[in-house]
Amino acid sequence: MPRERPPGTSERGTGRPRVIIVGGGIAGLASGCYAQMSGMDTRIFERHVLPGGGCTAWARKGYVFDYCIEWLLGTAAGNEAHQVWRELGALDGKSVRNFEMFNRVVGEDGRAVTFYRDPDRLERHLLELSPEDAEPIRAFCRYLRRFTELEGLFSFLKPKALLTPREKLRTLRTLLPAMGLFYRTATTQMESFTERFKDPLLRRAFPFIFFQDHETFPLLPYLFNLAAAYHDNAGFPQGGSLGLSRSIERRYLELGGDISYRARVRQILVEEGRAVGVELRDGTRHFADHVIGACDGRTMIYDLLGGRYTGPRITRLYTDLMHRPQTIYHGVVSAFVGFRGDVAPDAPHSTTYLLRPEDVERLPGVLQRSLVVQLRSRYSDGFAPPGHSVIHCTYFSDYAYWKSLRQDSRREYRARKAQVAEFIRDFLDREHPGLAERVEVLDVATPATHHRYTGTIDGSILGWKSFSDADDVLTKVVNKDRMRLPGLAGFSMAGQWVHSGGLISAAASGRFAVQFLCDELGVPFRAWESEEREAWHPGLLGHLPQLDKPVRLDTRS
Repeated sequence: MPRERPPGTSERGTGRPRVIIVGGGIAGLASGCYAQMSGMDTRIFERHVLPGGGCTAWARKGYVFDYCIEWLLGTAAGNEAHQVWRELGALDGKSVRNFEMFNRVVGEDGRAVTFYRDPDRLERHLLELSPEDAEPIRAFCRYLRRFTELEGLFSFLKPKALLTPREKLRTLRTLLPAMGLFYRTATTQMESFTERFKDPLLRRAFPFIFFQDHETFPLLPYLFNLAAAYHDNAGFPQGGSLGLSRSIERRYLELGGDISYRARVRQILVEEGRAVGVELRDGTRHFADHVIGACDGRTMIYDLLGGRYTGPRITRLYTDLMHRPQTIYHGVVSAFVGFRGDVAPDAPHSTTYLLRPEDVERLPGVLQRSLVVQLRSRYSDGFAPPGHSVIHCTYFSDYAYWKSLRQDSRREYRARKAQVAEFIRDFLDREHPGLAERVEVLDVATPATHHRYTGTIDGSILGWKSFSDADDVLTKVVNKDRMRLPGLAGFSMAGQWVHSGGLISAAASGRFAVQFLCDELGVPFRAWESEEREAWHPGLLGHLPQLDKPVRLDTRS
C-alpha cells in the first residue's frame, strides 16, 4: 500500500479505508475477512510461509503433522460460534468427525477413566469405577445435564460495548435463569472439587478432561465444552488445523484481500500520535488509514511500538500478570510418529497417561507428569499415506529450558529432542506392542520451535489463561478501551492476547476489532456466510514446509 494520500482520505474517490494487518493467524485472517466485507481494502503481513500462526501443520515423508486443533467449538449449526466459522468459510465443503468421548485418562497403575460426552453414560461409568464417590459424581453429571440444556453462554458476534439496549435485554433474559448455575460452577475450582473424591484415580484424572491440566480452570469450562461435544458442537473438521487456516485464507483472498508471506514487520509507523503504516525488516514501508495488530501482544506493544503506548491496564498485563505463575499457557513439546499399519480398532482416539516416576525421569522438561497420546489419523483423512497412521504425543514443558538448550548448544538441544523421540517410541511400544518396529518417521517440536515460527512469547500455545487474573483486565481492554492502546489513534489489537480463549475467540476478536472500527468510521459493519461448496480434499492444504531437520533416531525398522 503506497503512501498516495494522507491517512483518512479516500483512494481515487472510492472512499474505501485502507487497513494493514500485522499477522496472518486466525485473528489476522478474520480481521481481514470482516474488513473486506465491510468495504475496506486490506493487506496482511505474515512472517511465516503459511497462514494460521499456531493453527498449522507440516509434512514429513508423506505424513501430515497436524499441530493445533483438538476440538473446535462451533462445528454444529445453530449457534454464534458456527455462524462465525461460516462467515469465514472455515468449514466450507468439510465433514466433521465427532467422538463419543472427550478423553481417556490412564493412571500410573493402569486403571483408566473415560470422560464420555453423554452425562448418563458418564455417570454410569464413573459409578462403576468408584461407587463410594456417588455424591461428587452425581453432582458433576447433574451440572452437565443442565449445561446441555443451555445456549448463549458466550457471545462471539458482537462486543458488549456495542450491544443495543434491546440486545442487552435479550442477552439478560437468556442468561438470567441460569445465573445461579453459572455462579456455582464458575466459582468452584476444579482442584477443590476433586478433593471430594475418595478414589485417587478420579481425584487425579478430572483436571485432565481436556487432555492437560489447565490449572486455573473452575468447573464451568469443563461442563460447557462437554455439553458442546454432546451436541456435536465440538468436533474435528476435515483438513484439521492448516485446513481451517487455508479455508479462511481462501475466503479472504476471494473477498479481495492481499496477503504477503515472509514479510516480517520491524516497526509500526506512527505520526503525530496516529499509526500510519508499517516498516518491514527489508526496509520497505507500507501505509494505511488503520493498522490492526494481530500478533504476539508483547512483541506488538513493546517492540513494534517501542512501549510508548501502554497505560495502567496494559502495564499490569505485561509487567505484572505475565510474570505470575499460571497466568499464561505453557508451551508444549510435540512428538509426531508416522508408522505402517494401525493400532487396535478399539483404541481411544485420545488418552492422557499419568506417568510413572521412572517415565518422568526419562522425559526432558516434562511438566504435570503426564503425556497426551492422540491417534491423529482417526481425526481426518489425509494425515497419513494409505495403510499408514500417525500419532501425536504432547506434554506441557517450560520454554526457558528449551530456549537455554538451543542458545547454549545446538548439539545438546538436538540430543534432548532425540531423547524425547526415544522415550515416545519406547512408550508407544509398551502400550501398543510391536509398534516401534513399524515407525517410519518421528518428529519433535519444542516450545522454542513454536516461538521461532510464530513469535509468541515463551512459545505459549494460547496466550493468557482463561479464568485467571488476566480475565477482568482483558474484558476492560475490549469493552472500555475498544481494543485500542492509550494515546494511539488509527490502531487496534486482535487475537488471543486481547481476547483470551481458543480459536473461536481469536476469530471473534477479529470480528470485534472491525466492528469497533466501523463504528468509529461511521460505516456499516457487514458480514455474510461463505457460499463456497467445493468438497474439501487434502490437495487444498497446498505446499507444506519441512521446517526443522528431522530427529536422527534408530527406529528399529
